[in-house]
Amino acid sequence: MPILELSGISKRFGHTVALERVDLSLQAGEVLALIGENGAGKSTLMNVISGAVRFDSGSITLEGERYKPVSQLEARRNGIALIHQELSLAPHLTVAENILLGSEPARFGWINRPELNRRALEILATFHHPEIRPETFVGKLSNAAKQIVEICRAIASNARIILMDEPTSSLQRGDVEQLFRVIRVLKAGGIGIIYISHFLEEVREIADSFTVVRDGRSVAVGRIGEVSDSELVAKMSGRPVEDLFPKRGKMNGRDKPVMQVKHLAAQPALGDASFELWPGEILGIAGLIGAGRSEMLRALLGIDRASDGTVIVDGQSFSASEVSPGLLLRLGVGYLSEDRKGEGLALPLSIADNITLTRFSSCSRLGWLDLNQQLEQAECAIETIGVRSENAMQQVGDLSGGNQQKVAVARLVHQQAKILLLDEPTRGIDIGSRERIYKTIADLADSGRAVLLISSYLPELFGMCNHLAVMTRGRLSEARPISKWTPELVLQEAIGSARN
Repeated sequence: MPILELSGISKRFGHTVALERVDLSLQAGEVLALIGENGAGKSTLMNVISGAVRFDSGSITLEGERYKPVSQLEARRNGIALIHQELSLAPHLTVAENILLGSEPARFGWINRPELNRRALEILATFHHPEIRPETFVGKLSNAAKQIVEICRAIASNARIILMDEPTSSLQRGDVEQLFRVIRVLKAGGIGIIYISHFLEEVREIADSFTVVRDGRSVAVGRIGEVSDSELVAKMSGRPVEDLFPKRGKMNGRDKPVMQVKHLAAQPALGDASFELWPGEILGIAGLIGAGRSEMLRALLGIDRASDGTVIVDGQSFSASEVSPGLLLRLGVGYLSEDRKGEGLALPLSIADNITLTRFSSCSRLGWLDLNQQLEQAECAIETIGVRSENAMQQVGDLSGGNQQKVAVARLVHQQAKILLLDEPTRGIDIGSRERIYKTIADLADSGRAVLLISSYLPELFGMCNHLAVMTRGRLSEARPISKWTPELVLQEAIGSARN
C-alpha cells in the first residue's frame, strides 16, 4: 500500500488552472522524482500536500487514511515536511532556532539554549560546514548556507514523508553528494521522498521512479531507469531539446577590454580579485560555497563597501570604494542577483514594471510613463525569454520561481546593458527554459556584450564560457581559456588552494 496517494487533484486560482486531475503515488522508502517545466504545477502540488494550499477536488490518502490538511502545522504533525525552493527561514532567529522551530527543548517554560545548540550542531554535522554555527543569525548567512539550514530543519522534524523542492539549487557538488547520502539513509529507514529537480543527472542518481507534470496535469509515470533523458524532456515540454548549449561565434576583436577590475577587496570575505572582460566574451567564475564569488560582485557594484581596488569601465577609472550601483547602471552595467526574491525583483509590481525598471527612458516622455509603450516592450521581452504568465500586467510575486528568474533575465535584455554580471542565472530553471536563456546569453555575447557568469553548475560553465577563473577563499585565480580546464582541475584549484 502506498504511504501517500493522490487521485484527481485539481486546483484553480481565479481563472488560472494550476492543477487538473493530477495523480501521484509514493511508496515508503522510495524517492519519487516530480519532473516538469517551470509553471507546470509542481510547487503548487507540493503546497497542497504540505497543507499550504487547499485543493478544490480529488482525494489524498496518507497510509490508507483520508488526508486533507488545513494548515502546514497539521501536515507537519502528520509527518510531512517541505523543503521550499524559495527558502522559508526566519532571518531574525538563529540557525539552531530555525532548525528546531516548534520543537525547542525547554525547561520550566524557558528554552534550554545549550541543549538547543547541541541538537542543532548534531544535525549540522551531517553537511560538514563548521562555519555554519548554531548561534549565528540566519539573516547573516549566504543563500547556500541557508539552503543547508532548510534541509537540516526537515531532517530534524523526523518526518515520514519529505518533500524536496529544488533542494540543491544553491549547493556545491560536495554538498549535493552529502545530501544524497542523507537521502539514502532516510530511504533505508522507510521514509518516502518526493524530489523536484531540473537537473536530470541528479534525478537519475537518486530517484527510483518519476511522475511528469505538464500544464497542471500528470502526463507520465514510470521507473527512472527505464527512460532516456530525451524521452523525459519530450514528456516535460512536449518537444525534444536537441542541444542545450548553443554554438558560440568568435569573440569580437577589439583593442581593449570594456571592464577591468584590479585587486578588488572587501574584507573579510573577499581578499583579492582581478580580471578583465572583453567584448563578446563570457568569463565564468567557479568556486565552492563561501569562496567569495557573490561577495566579489556585490563589492564591484558598490552594494557592499569595498576596502580596496580599482574598477575601469570603458577607460574611466574609479576607486572601488566610490563605485555605486547607480553609477555602473549609467555606464551600461547590468546585474542579476542570485537572490531573486530578496534583491532581484520587486515582487509586488507587475511583470511590465520589473522588465522596464532599469530603463524607463525607453517608454517615457518628460518624466511620464507611456503605459501602452511599456506594455508593448514588456510583451516583446516576455516572448523572447518565454515567461509563462497571464499577461504583462500580472504581479511577479504570483509567478513560479523559474518564471520569476526569467523576468529578471528579461529585464537585462530590455536594459541593453553592454556589460552583464550574472550570478547563478539559471537557478531554479527547467531544461527547456535553460536552453532559451543560454541562447539569449550567447546571442548577447555574440552581439558584442561582455558577460561575467557565476555558476555552481560546472556543465553550464564549460558549455557557455570562453574563459574561466576559480575563486578560493576570497582570492580569484588567473582566467584561462576554457579549453585549458577540466572539471577535475577546477575542483583541484578550488580545494587545493583552500588547503594551502
